[in-house]
This record gives sequence, structure tokens and C-alpha cells, in this order.
Amino acid sequence: MTDTAGPGDGKPVSDEARSAFSQPTGVHPQPGAAEEDSQTTSEFAVPEGVPEPSAAEPEGSAFSAPRTYSARSAPPAFTPAAGTPLVRLTQEAPWQDRMRTMLRMSVTERPAPEHAQRHEDEVGPAVPRVLDLTLRIGELLLAGGEGAEDVEAAMFAVCRSYGLDRCEPTVTFTLLSISHQPSLVEDPVTASRTVRRRGTDYTRLAAVFRLVHDISDPQTDVSLEEAYRRLAEIRRNRHPYPGWVLTAANGVLAGSASVLVGGDVIVFVAAAVGAMLGDRLAWLCAGRGLPEFYQFIVAAMPPAAIGVALTLAHADVRASAVITGGLFALLPGRALVAGVQDGLTGFYITASARLLEVMYFFVGIVIGVLLILYFGVRLDAKLNPDAALLVIERPLWQIAASMMLTLAFAVLLQQERSTVLAVTLNGGVAWVVYGAMHYVGGLSPVASTAVAAGLVGLFGQLMSRYRYASALPYVTAAIGPLLPGSATYFGLLGFAQNELDAGLVSLTKAAALAMAIAIGVNLGSEISRLFLRVPGAGGRRAAKRTRGF
Repeated sequence: MTDTAGPGDGKPVSDEARSAFSQPTGVHPQPGAAEEDSQTTSEFAVPEGVPEPSAAEPEGSAFSAPRTYSARSAPPAFTPAAGTPLVRLTQEAPWQDRMRTMLRMSVTERPAPEHAQRHEDEVGPAVPRVLDLTLRIGELLLAGGEGAEDVEAAMFAVCRSYGLDRCEPTVTFTLLSISHQPSLVEDPVTASRTVRRRGTDYTRLAAVFRLVHDISDPQTDVSLEEAYRRLAEIRRNRHPYPGWVLTAANGVLAGSASVLVGGDVIVFVAAAVGAMLGDRLAWLCAGRGLPEFYQFIVAAMPPAAIGVALTLAHADVRASAVITGGLFALLPGRALVAGVQDGLTGFYITASARLLEVMYFFVGIVIGVLLILYFGVRLDAKLNPDAALLVIERPLWQIAASMMLTLAFAVLLQQERSTVLAVTLNGGVAWVVYGAMHYVGGLSPVASTAVAAGLVGLFGQLMSRYRYASALPYVTAAIGPLLPGSATYFGLLGFAQNELDAGLVSLTKAAALAMAIAIGVNLGSEISRLFLRVPGAGGRRAAKRTRGF
């Protein structure tokens, strides 16, 4: 077989060796075309009949706007394929809602700051000073018992008000940090602060909220120096109530709680005396530097001891009401509500730490009461666990006692005098709703407690939105009449009498009531934000952290 060799190389020429762009057999070039025009061309060449692009038109970029784009006819916003909605934020909405909405957005979707707190002759405040002021404000809020989400919202509001828009605050139980990145090509600036001491003072908390509101208000010019001065005044301010008033309020709270569970005048006095003795002993331990765990153990002993002593003296009183009243003054309802709220809003680390703190306090109360009950049982004190089934219904006395309990709780929380009346009425409404559903309607105590706590959260959130303040002063004291003091006592009595099954049932009921209070308060607050918006307020995103559904 003979092959035809290629020119000059002696290699065979086959069909596979031909180019894909060579002229096929039988196709002739166009007449008049030059010899060099018949060579191989690219498949990306402009087809015949299509006009050549103008040489004056510059080559475009993939990041530049297309030629058909017009700023006047542009759509109001671009919605990505994932379906991110447009969020409109108006100044009529409270700053808490606006900042919370932006915190739940990614950094790339947040709108630019609408104003900056600065004078006309200033270029802008120094970034480290703004971050330091932000951390100091967040420290006071977190130390005062504010929820982690509200602390982040306040920190974010301060930063944006002074022109730092690319900020990310982070709040845990004892650590605050904030990071600011000026641009994508500059290094971020990060600062942190540790919260070492905590104290309940809702007057100071309200003052900090007013400062944040003035800083974030575009109609109010608060310079950085003015903000520092006001913050220093807030730190220097003394508590509104002296120590002896707090001790008396502790006694009134315990006495009112004993009336709620069926006590009379003698029981009121006994519970009040026991609570005041426990409060003074706890202050003495605090002065010696003992941790709060041991302070709760010591504070729980006097009310239990007075109840056991009245039983041993065969006095015609309800010893269970005396001990229950003392427990009402010690149960950490404020920390419980804050811990559950942090968990429901996605701050699981802070929520775990707060609930662990609640557990330690509760264990301290259990140890203090169990020690007294154990010795009482050894001394043959006739402590009757069946007294939990004896319900004494005195609606008018119980409503008055619930309002007095709420008033005393508000004083213990160092609330402003202007908020005491509102929270006292809120507590009375909570007990009326609970009594109507449980005693009259026959519903379970857990469901009745949840509904009453939900109304407390709803009314508290409405008052806070009306005054642009924190909701804690209007909520925390109002849940006092709903705390599970009676179920806690009878659970501990069951353990002291070696009746573990009955004790576990009562303590489980107490835990269910506590969770119902916390979840009800949070749900009432969320309902108020969901349905009762101010006119013109934009949508509020949920605290969604995962995409598991």
C-alpha cells in the first residue's frame, strides 16, 4: 500500500491530520478573495453580515453598570436570589427595634449611618474612644441584668451614631467585645471589656437607656465628651433607696407572699421578721467577702427556723406559709427571666451561664432550708406536706397582697419612683389573671402562670416603647406574685421527710412554673413587637441562627 508523503517531511497525510477549520473538498473560495484570506479562521470571529463594533467604545468591566442602566429608572432595591427582603428603617421606630433589626442583618446588607454625632468643625471622633464609650455603656447594661440582645443593640446604636457603621458587637456573660473595620482593605480595630461586678439598680439602667436614646436621636447633638460626662454622672449616682428601706422591703415582700398562700396577720409578721433577719445576715456575709452562694444559704435559714419554731411551739399558724414567704424573697426570678430570654433569642452561651448562676442560687436556697427542715424533723416538728392541698381563696386580700409584693420587689430592684406605680398595677393584673384562670376557671397552674406572665411582658414592653426605656423595670417586679415559692418549699419538705417521689414532683412543678414565667414574659414582649408597630416601622427579622427548617 502506497501513502502520499507530506511536503518535505516524508510523513503520511491522513484525514485525522487535517485542521478542523480547513476548506472541505468541493468548496471553492469566493471569487476575488486573496490567497492569504483563505487561511484558517477562529470560530469566535464575527460572522458575515454582523457590523463590526466601534473602535471608540472602551472595553467594559464585569463590575461596571450596563449601558442600559439608568439611575432614574432603577428599581428601589435589589433582592438576591436567596430572597433577602428590603428592610426600611424609619426614625419613628424606637432605637431598640431599629438596632435589633440591623444586627440581624449581614454587614453587607445594613444601610449606611443616617447621621453622625459630631460638630461641624470636627472630622470625626477617634475610633478607639468611640469603642471605649460603647464598651462602658454595654458594661453598665449587662451588669444591671439587661438581656444580651438589648445590650448588643445599645452598643451598635452608639457606634452608628458616631459614624462607625461596620461594627460587630459581641456579648457573653462576663465579656464584651466590639470590632470595627473601616473598609475591606483596612485592618479591623477590636476592643474588649470584662464585667467583674454585678448589681441590681434599675434607676441606673434607665439612665443609661436615656443616654443611648439621646445619642441615637438625630435631633439631639451629644458630643463624645458630653456622653463621657453623663456616663460618669450615672456611675457616681447613689442608689435611690437606703439600706434600711431595702431591708424593710424584703420583709414586706416575704409577708405579702405569705398572705398569698393563705397566711394571716401573725404569719405576715413572722415571715417579715424572718426575711429581714436573713437579709441582715446576708449583708454581714457579703461584708466578710463570702460568695453569693453562701449568702443565699444564710439568708434562707431564718424564715425556715421561725416556721419550725412556731410548729414546735404548737402555735395555731401555717408554718408552711411563713417558710414560703421567706422563699419568695430569695428566688432569683430576675436572673431566670434574663437567662431564658437570652436562650430564646439565640445567645446560648450567655443563657447557659445565666441559668447556671440561677441553679447555684437555687441550690444555696435548698441547702439553707433543708438544714433547718432536717433538724425540725429530728425534733419531731409536725410539718404537714398535705397543707399544699389546702387552698384558701381570699380574692381581695390576695390582690392587695400581690400589689404590695410587687411594690416591695420594685424597691429592692432600685427602680425609679416614676415607674413604681405602673409596675405595681402590672403585678396586680397578673395575679387577677392567674386567679381567674386557676381558681375560678380550674385551669392548670402552669398554663395560668404562662398567660399571666405573657400579659406582664406585653404591658411591660408597651410601657417601655412608650417611654423609649428598658422593659425590665416594668416586667421583673410584676412577676413576683407568680414565683413558685410554695411548690419549692413542699418539694424540699418531701426531701427532708425522706419522701423523694413527692419531693421530686413538687420540684418539677416549681421548675415548670419558672419556665412558664420566663417563656410567657418573652412571648408577650415578642408579640408586642410583632403586631403593635409604630406607624411607618419596617419589618423585623426573627432571631434565626440556623437553616434547619
